[in-house]
Amino acid sequence: MPFCPSGFCLESESTPFISSDSSSSTRSGQTQEQQAPRPQRATGSMRAIAAVRVNPFLLFGCLALTGLMTGCSDSTVTLADLEAAASKVDISKIEVSVDPSATAEMLDLEKSDLTFGFIKLTDCAPLVIAKEMGYFDDEGLNVTLETQSNWKILLDNVINGQLDGAHMLAGQPIGATIGVGTKSPIVTAYSLDYNGNGITVSNEVWAQMQENDPALNSPTPKHPISAASLKPIVDEYLQDAGEPFPMGMVFPVSTHNYEIRYWLAASGIHPGMYTESDIKGFTDAQVKLSTVPPPQMPQNLEADIVKGYCVGEPWNQKAVVTGIGVPVITNYDIWKNNPEKVFGVAESWAEEHPQTHLAVIKALIRAGKWLDATDATGKLINREEAVDILSRKDYVGAEKEVISNSMMGTFVFQSTDVREMPDFNVFFKHEASYPHYSDAIWFLTQMRRWGQITESKPASWYAEVAKQVYRPEIYRQAADLLISEGKLDPNEIPAPDYDGYRAVTTEFIDGNQYDAKDPIGYINSFDIGNKDDESLAKK
Repeated sequence: MPFCPSGFCLESESTPFISSDSSSSTRSGQTQEQQAPRPQRATGSMRAIAAVRVNPFLLFGCLALTGLMTGCSDSTVTLADLEAAASKVDISKIEVSVDPSATAEMLDLEKSDLTFGFIKLTDCAPLVIAKEMGYFDDEGLNVTLETQSNWKILLDNVINGQLDGAHMLAGQPIGATIGVGTKSPIVTAYSLDYNGNGITVSNEVWAQMQENDPALNSPTPKHPISAASLKPIVDEYLQDAGEPFPMGMVFPVSTHNYEIRYWLAASGIHPGMYTESDIKGFTDAQVKLSTVPPPQMPQNLEADIVKGYCVGEPWNQKAVVTGIGVPVITNYDIWKNNPEKVFGVAESWAEEHPQTHLAVIKALIRAGKWLDATDATGKLINREEAVDILSRKDYVGAEKEVISNSMMGTFVFQSTDVREMPDFNVFFKHEASYPHYSDAIWFLTQMRRWGQITESKPASWYAEVAKQVYRPEIYRQAADLLISEGKLDPNEIPAPDYDGYRAVTTEFIDGNQYDAKDPIGYINSFDIGNKDDESLAKK
């Protein structure tokens, strides 16, 4: 039988043949669409992939015919050869299947080469997975991920255009838009995750907390642990040292700042107020909360520069593994399913690159879904692979053991206290990736409570800012495209008539009720913090 030596037949743009031999390596538990290499695709085109399965004998016959028809044969081929080859091809045995999820209209991208920034934390995972699994490639995007040394530099680089977008603290787009710190409009159409933080104290402080509350001496003390047993330690330190008790958080508008403030204040410890003349928030403070970059938290704790801190993973687990501290509470127990990070871009960038932005959100939705995928028993099936990827030096760069402690659905408080926490990191389920207006409003209430917003605002202002910064319409448009491509189920996103406000909740450590439609009432419900005129609730 003649053979095509040029290789043209196999390299042409005709529909590819795939052998029924399934011995080629694939990722365990993943679909072929998720496993296959994803080539860069041109923008503004349609792509359709057909998978044709034949046995090797039929494939050989088809290739022989192709060689004859394309001229890739020698002069000895006769009509008899052609007829003989054709007789061996049973058309009824050729299975042609088109994967509906592989057919999609490519968006007309304004820009395809993008650079996104991130901080070395496990909740950068959706960006990393979108790149490593090829979801960005699928949208025609060539994405570079660049680590940033701290949150301020990251924000500045988004504002000045060095970065097209970034892994951001959920409060950063809000703070930047209204001018808490640097003023520059930032928007988000994607929430990267829920939960994921913890509060860790030094071994010395933990021992003192155990003395103040004997119940904490249990190998598995009852959780959540309030700051009540910390209060006498803070009071004594303030009296003896003549200055506030030192603790760390990652950034003034971070979830961490508001969470540790919430935890302290719920037990009557004043974490300090921001004023026009005190942008560090130390006024009236019993605890001084200093800004420390996340990866530097453990070394600051070990050096006794701070006595405790609030940070994301893997830096609480790092304290456990190295034996320098004890996590006392996670933010899941401060506020169940709280928003943590978002993907942020400059408002001007979003306006200039609407199709590119949409493509990015599509890829991130797929990444979030992949991260939270489970088997029939509810086991997270992709997290081990995610841990392997995140542990690389170009991403989080921490030991696999440290990262897996939280990412695999468990959390280590002490060697004697290892707890199942399947929702410690949530990337997609519970509508975690949707940009809810109510989440934005919660951050605004905390900024006002602690004085970062220096003047009273009417209730309507909170809703207006939330709608300026959080862009669910972009998320929904991206999700609708994925639904049409067969990559997302309509039930996996909020219903079309959803107004962007999560249900009223009391799932906070103090049981306080949060209703995003009554921000003034919520601000006034706390014993510690600013108060506003109730008449503003009707404006």
